[in-house]
Amino acid sequence: MTTIAELPPGFADKVLSAQSTFRSVMDAMARPGSVQRIVPMAGAPGVMMRGTAAIALTLFDHDTPLWLDARMAESSDVTKWLKFHTGAPVVQDSSVASFALISDGGALPSLERFAIGTSEYPDRSTTAIIQVDSLNSGRSFELRGPGIDGVAALQASIKPFDLFERLRMNEALFPRGIDVVLVADDAVVAIPRTTRVVSKGS
Repeated sequence: MTTIAELPPGFADKVLSAQSTFRSVMDAMARPGSVQRIVPMAGAPGVMMRGTAAIALTLFDHDTPLWLDARMAESSDVTKWLKFHTGAPVVQDSSVASFALISDGGALPSLERFAIGTSEYPDRSTTAIIQVDSLNSGRSFELRGPGIDGVAALQASIKPFDLFERLRMNEALFPRGIDVVLVADDAVVAIPRTTRVVSKGS
């Protein structure tokens, strides 16, 4: 059993670290496909990557319902750390989650199970934070859409392999939809609902 004293620490400097992490996430959202670094280091519990931990410390609070995939939910270190540092309520029903933390992309549930927002409140949707193997090597992808000048290139090793095909559902749903943040250690790439991604072979 992990005691509170044994939990990995949060940010050393809460305000500056949260501001820096928030800026990295916002830059990633504004420039889809661009790899942003999360500089402030927080201790990361269990199966959670450092970038995911920093995002959790920055964006989660007691008003952000959180859905965890099985691997995250089964880690008592993760659930205790989230409760202690963020106070975010963990929900079983993915359709009411503001954020979903996915440590095992291969077991990602159907995206239709998450909140997609409403026409009046498209922001009432789930942002899926998916941990991946790499954001600088692997398959090549081309991204188009708002915030991208022409085409953006991304190389990434991600699961599920068909993630971007699954995200095509966003096209028919707009302005509703799912936003995705990919995390590989301290690197972050955002795929907002307005971004279209095509694979460029292997």
